[in-house]
Amino acid sequence: MNLIVAVDKNWGIGKDNKMMWSLPADMKFFREKTTGHVVVMGRKTLESFPNGLPLKNRVNVVMTRRRGFEVKGAVMVYTEEELMKRLEEYEGEEIYVIGGAQVYRQLLPYCDTAYVTKIDHAFDADTYFPNLDELPEWKQTEEGEEQTCFDLEYRFTKYERVNEVDE
Repeated sequence: MNLIVAVDKNWGIGKDNKMMWSLPADMKFFREKTTGHVVVMGRKTLESFPNGLPLKNRVNVVMTRRRGFEVKGAVMVYTEEELMKRLEEYEGEEIYVIGGAQVYRQLLPYCDTAYVTKIDHAFDADTYFPNLDELPEWKQTEEGEEQTCFDLEYRFTKYERVNEVDE
């Protein structure tokens, strides 16, 4: 399983259930990576999308504890166990965890690749992603060229889970 996230200098990912930046190149990267694949998200992430609707041209799997919560065009699951069972149906397909913070934390142990857009600015965040640089099981394996959008500098990076056997 993969995950895809954009973080600020402090690994902040949002405030008040909203992204704190708008980077067209990051949105394009997100679309290119996830279109045609399976995306896993929490209910609040789904609700943050325009009109609270699932993303087009993807299988949208939504985790929520709200039993009976249904959204047309989304696959609803209510427990981690139910999620894993449902994801077996998509074996061999690319699966991307796309947020929010609680879902990232819950599913990080199942992921082996993380696509992280690193924004070189500290925002006033209230929601954070685990700092992969501080986790020994993760290693940054790619770092793209620095890019700029208005006054924000950012890079596309890739992290991969390190197998203890390889060390």
